[in-house]
Amino acid sequence: MNFPTFETLATEQQGNALLVTVNRPKAMNALAQQVVEDLHTLLDIVEEHARHGGGWPVRGIVLTGAGGKAFVAGADIREMSAMEAAAASAYSARTQDLTLRLESLPLPVIAAVDGFALGGGCELAMACDFIYATEAASFGQPEVNLGLVPGFGGSVRLQQLVGPARAKELIFTGHRIHASEAERIGLVHTVFSTATEMHDAARATIEDIATKSPVAVANAKATINATAGRTTAEGLEVENWSFRQAFGTEDMQEGVRAFLAKETPSFPGR
Repeated sequence: MNFPTFETLATEQQGNALLVTVNRPKAMNALAQQVVEDLHTLLDIVEEHARHGGGWPVRGIVLTGAGGKAFVAGADIREMSAMEAAAASAYSARTQDLTLRLESLPLPVIAAVDGFALGGGCELAMACDFIYATEAASFGQPEVNLGLVPGFGGSVRLQQLVGPARAKELIFTGHRIHASEAERIGLVHTVFSTATEMHDAARATIEDIATKSPVAVANAKATINATAGRTTAEGLEVENWSFRQAFGTEDMQEGVRAFLAKETPSFPGR
């Protein structure tokens, strides 16, 4: 699919994967307001194509940063320094909206982190479905060093991933942790030796997912998100509803037909 020329992003379709690169290497890919707006526009285009183009043009997104030194080093501090409280609140809300869109997008989104993912960068990565990282990657929420607190979802998602106590320790101290420690505590899914290995693995994961029912993948993502924070009984009700919905899809009918016929399914995505 075709995208306009973005001021802060580079895009490349690689098979079923869309590689989206935050492209501000001189600024360590800092999460300026323009980056946020460009990412919103990109998601608008992908979603619009799905609504009117007969289906999703790609089967997953890999989000990364340019230059090799940073995924996204954090918010744009120079830009924030000129904001009053109301403008800062609007910046926070707009970026939180972006993280919610990534989290709810009916496609897998993989953060591919090489270098720094600090503050807003860590928060952007956590809004993705899972994080792949290189051994050179590092993570943290250092906002307390500036007299601030996380503003793009860090207070919420970090504790969901690593638990309240670890989240408090990382946020209270502002410490930066390396990829191996981030993997050990559950923030990072897998660590790779090189960026090439990481990107190859991310693309391979999306190509694997692309062989499955797109309706089922979207349903599974929505179900997992909807059960977060609920009691077991409440979560089971959500799962039961989703299971019931799956039985009304053409993908389910094709999947069962192909299984019984010992054939490879050809999912219509409906």
